[in-house]
Amino acid sequence: MKFNIRTHTCGELREQNIGEKVILNGWVDRRRDLGGLIFIWLRDRYGIMQVVFEPDINKDAYELAKKLRSEFVISVEGKVRKRPEDAVNKEMETGIVDVLAVKLTILNEAETPPFAIKDETDAFEDLRLKYRYLDLRRPALQKVLLLRHRIYQLVRKYFDEKSFVEIETPVLMKSTPEGARDYLVPSRVHKGKFYALPQSPQQYKQLLMVSGFDRYFQIVKCFRDEDLRADRQPEFTQIDVEMSFITKEEVFSVVEGLMKLLFKEVWNIDLSLPIKRLSYEEAITKYGSDKPDLRFGMELHSLNKIFNNSEFKVFKEAVDSKGIVTGLVATGCASFSRNQIDGLTNFAKSLGAKGLIWFKVQQAGIDSPTAKFLNEEEKKNLVSALEANPNDLILILAGEKKAMLNQMGSLRLEMAKRLELINSETPPSLIWVTDFPLFEYDEEAKRFYAMHHPFTSPKIDEVDLLEKDPGSIKAQAYDLVLNGNEIAGGSIRIHNSELQSRMFKALGISDEEAQQKFGFLMNAFKFGAPPHGGIAFGFDRMVMLFAAVESIRDTIAFPKTASAMSLMDECPSSVSEEQLKELHIKLLD
Repeated sequence: MKFNIRTHTCGELREQNIGEKVILNGWVDRRRDLGGLIFIWLRDRYGIMQVVFEPDINKDAYELAKKLRSEFVISVEGKVRKRPEDAVNKEMETGIVDVLAVKLTILNEAETPPFAIKDETDAFEDLRLKYRYLDLRRPALQKVLLLRHRIYQLVRKYFDEKSFVEIETPVLMKSTPEGARDYLVPSRVHKGKFYALPQSPQQYKQLLMVSGFDRYFQIVKCFRDEDLRADRQPEFTQIDVEMSFITKEEVFSVVEGLMKLLFKEVWNIDLSLPIKRLSYEEAITKYGSDKPDLRFGMELHSLNKIFNNSEFKVFKEAVDSKGIVTGLVATGCASFSRNQIDGLTNFAKSLGAKGLIWFKVQQAGIDSPTAKFLNEEEKKNLVSALEANPNDLILILAGEKKAMLNQMGSLRLEMAKRLELINSETPPSLIWVTDFPLFEYDEEAKRFYAMHHPFTSPKIDEVDLLEKDPGSIKAQAYDLVLNGNEIAGGSIRIHNSELQSRMFKALGISDEEAQQKFGFLMNAFKFGAPPHGGIAFGFDRMVMLFAAVESIRDTIAFPKTASAMSLMDECPSSVSEEQLKELHIKLLD
């Protein structure tokens, strides 16, 4: 169908355009027929423009406009004019003017959409994902994807200016499962063999360091076959970064420069550098999380010293078993009703706690069913250690250290939510978490696993502990945490084949298995690998936080559901017997 090319977008006309003849193309957002005048809002990704049809101006265009319905695609020619003062719409950027139509062309009609194309929709997410191409017409989603595009460009420009080289790494690679499950791709040519989709370009970027490309970056797709949640997808995007001949401090400097740029360009916030740092131990002990949200206080406190000789059975058992008694203060919450406290107790139990101990701080002392089990000195020291004041509420958990700190960290976040301590005006919190343990021990498997990945370098002065006491070694690893979300993680890497072999042995990986899975990397280290390190950003999650949306699905054009399904094109789907036969695959019943 023939139509004239637009002269302007629907979002750009302003008062200075009054009197101009324009051509607009777009979708009908809404239509009002006042029986003599027809008003439509014409929408494209740039905004909305009001178009007016009057029978005295063009009878044919007016009559045709009566056919218009939501989501019709049209082309309009007309003249820009100023709206009457009482018709100015201050909610719209184009609200001072409208377009008086002299010609209308319907480029395509549309069926009634299954949900309204507007920001505030009550349509279920599954329905919106099924018709994702319609969902993406909503201005709110378009705004997020446009922000994603903008951050892409800022990142690329920043790293290019820092002498980084963007190099693509393979999408079909060797399966080296050490973490999440691989997505496997069967080979038609090599019967019974498989490629894997990369969980990360980790090994390739280390090989690029061996190759002499001392500064690499890539915005890259990664794949992990794991259980999903709001901030997880089976395919996701990373900003992948690696550098040679650097220290941890140089990695921090490059990353902090990028974050300063993004804070300014996206939020218009002048980020103060250097970014605050917390050790892993500090983060866990004070906030009950290795990705703490520091937008509010409410720190956790270890109370073991206060109750070291306590006769209260719960505290005594925790201290004697080398566990922990940990507590926090909820300021001004002594007014909580018994129902509110019971709700907190039930929340703690849902996390795995046996119960929740609480004390209301009053002028005369502390009030709680537990108070009778404590002596006066313990009560006094408890209030003093927590710096609690009258009308504050003290919450305590006691038991195995790791579990209690994790549960109290979750309770801390729940209290912040219930007390509405975080809102749109709350300044963002960006921190480094450093000095992670190199390994974590799995009681069921009775073996160590790498807390980050098996190529992470231990602290050099602790290397000798690999065979003696691997659980005590700290890693040269670091995470960047924004508003309680890990947005990047990295480390200084092992660049020596001998040390890498010792690392594999500590992980229970035999020489044969190491050679089978990682032999190409180990061999590369023998030919002069430079010291190197880097970091990878979870790009989708970062965009989610900068855009202030609840799920990374809102930052991805065509995401999967929580069960890794694409409802729009119904994948994964069955394939023909011929295809399976070509791939030498037979399905089991």
